[in-house]
Amino acid sequence: MSTFVLVHGAWGGAWIWRRVIDPLRSAGHEVYAVTLTGDGERAHLRRPNISLQTHIDDVLGLVDAEELTDIVLVGHSYGGMVITGATDVLTSRSPNPLRQLVYVDAMVPVPGEGWGSGHPPEVVATRLAAAKAHDNALPPPDPRDFGIEGADRDWLLRRQVPHPFGMYRVPLHFDGERWARMPRTFIDCNRPAYPTIDGMRTRVRSQPGWRVVEIATGHCPMVSTPAELTAHLLACT
Repeated sequence: MSTFVLVHGAWGGAWIWRRVIDPLRSAGHEVYAVTLTGDGERAHLRRPNISLQTHIDDVLGLVDAEELTDIVLVGHSYGGMVITGATDVLTSRSPNPLRQLVYVDAMVPVPGEGWGSGHPPEVVATRLAAAKAHDNALPPPDPRDFGIEGADRDWLLRRQVPHPFGMYRVPLHFDGERWARMPRTFIDCNRPAYPTIDGMRTRVRSQPGWRVVEIATGHCPMVSTPAELTAHLLACT
C-alpha cells in the first residue's frame, strides 16, 4: 500500500481530484488531497503575501500531522513547483518518506527557477497585469483553455477561484542532485497541449531519470479522463 498526496494547480483545490480519490482508495491506498492556502475552500485565507513557501508548508504540514510514509507525491500544473520544494525538505530526512514523484502536466523547475521563469513574455505580461488588477491574485481562465466543455466546464467555472500570485517570479532553490535521485513520472496531457507547459514537455524528455507517459486529453485529466489518470497513478506504486 502506498500513500498518495495530491497537490492541485492554480485556481483549484482538493475538490479537483474528486474523480480519482475513490478509485485510488478502492485499490487499497491511502489518499490525501491538499488545498493550498488561498485556494478552494481556503480562499478566505487569500492575502497578497502568500508565497511558494506557504504552499510548500501546506504539504509538509499534512505529511507531519498525518505521519505519512511511502508517499507518492503528485503535483498538477503549478503544483509541480510545490512538490519540488516539498521534496527538497522530505528527502533531507532520514528515513526519506517519499516513494515517487508524479508531475501531472506540471511545472518541473531546475534550481533557481520560479513559476513564471519559462513562460513566454506575452504570458508573463498578461498574468502580471491581471494579478495587479485583482489584488495580487490571478483570475481563473476559461476551462475551454484546458479542452473542457459542457457540464465539466460549468463545474470548473463554479469552483475555480483566483490564485495567489506573490510567488510568480520568485526563484525556488533546492538540491537538484538529491531531487534527481527520486523516481519521477511526467504525465503529458497534450490534446490540446496547454502552452505554458510546453517547455516542461521538452525538459523531461531531455533529462535522465524520467518515465514519461501521455494522455490524449487537455490540461486537467483528473476532470476529463480520470480513469486513465488513475491507471497511470496506480502504475507508480
